[in-house]
Amino acid sequence: MSETSASDAAFCAGLVREHDFDRYASTLFVAPEIRRALLSLYAFNVEVTRIRDLVSQPLPGEVRLQWWHDALSGLAHGGVEGNPVAAELLSTVQRFGLPVERLTRLIDEHQFDLYNDPMPTMAALDAYLSDTSGALFGLAARLVAGSFETVDHLAHHAGVALGLMQLISSLPRDAAHRQLYIPLELLARHGVVGQEEMFAGKVTPAIQQMLADLRGQARQHLDHTLELAREAPPAVRPALLPLALVRRDLAQADRRAGDPFQPAARSRLATLWTLWRAARSASFRSR
Repeated sequence: MSETSASDAAFCAGLVREHDFDRYASTLFVAPEIRRALLSLYAFNVEVTRIRDLVSQPLPGEVRLQWWHDALSGLAHGGVEGNPVAAELLSTVQRFGLPVERLTRLIDEHQFDLYNDPMPTMAALDAYLSDTSGALFGLAARLVAGSFETVDHLAHHAGVALGLMQLISSLPRDAAHRQLYIPLELLARHGVVGQEEMFAGKVTPAIQQMLADLRGQARQHLDHTLELAREAPPAVRPALLPLALVRRDLAQADRRAGDPFQPAARSRLATLWTLWRAARSASFRSR
């Protein structure tokens, strides 16, 4: 490994460790060469998802997303070699033959983040989570196990399970930014009076019921993913390790119903302990 290459890999690892500790910690339980590839993928995801926090208007965000589009299609003019995340990601794509189309669809879906338009329906949310969180699971699965028949189906359910729990945990931040990922369709189903009731940040029985509904859906997707994983190549299971945190958080939520508008971050120690135990279990062990 060249000095520049090692520096790029270290940059990606540090970026994921700082901004996405759950996925960073999950890579500690795979082989070093696969870990590096996973970290390049997760660092790319960090760069794309935090664009909304780095811009004050949608247009600069669109420009940044387009840069990533161009980088993946080989059209970027300058800067790619000087961008450690792009360099690592392109190396991973070439070495493992990853489908670029899955990466560009992920970029396209994150255009939604740049605007304050509400998520309209559960079908729209399902598609958003499948092409963002689900895409990461699908690409990670290909890194650890290669392509197999049910990889996209498994990744879809994994992505929705994790995405729903992330949506619930990010509710305080999203409400403060007057951004809503919970579909209007679901609000209406549970009698939540539009976006303003969510943005007010006050807990109501209707909001509690709605969040319980989301957790129930997350649990269904989680269970289905683990069923599919039992029939898939065992090598894929370490790529699903972040789901162990979904299982833990669902169990915690069942035991105590706190204020969903108050941040309740899981400690890094709890994250590491949960993943260590899961990595030794049949559900997530590769052999």
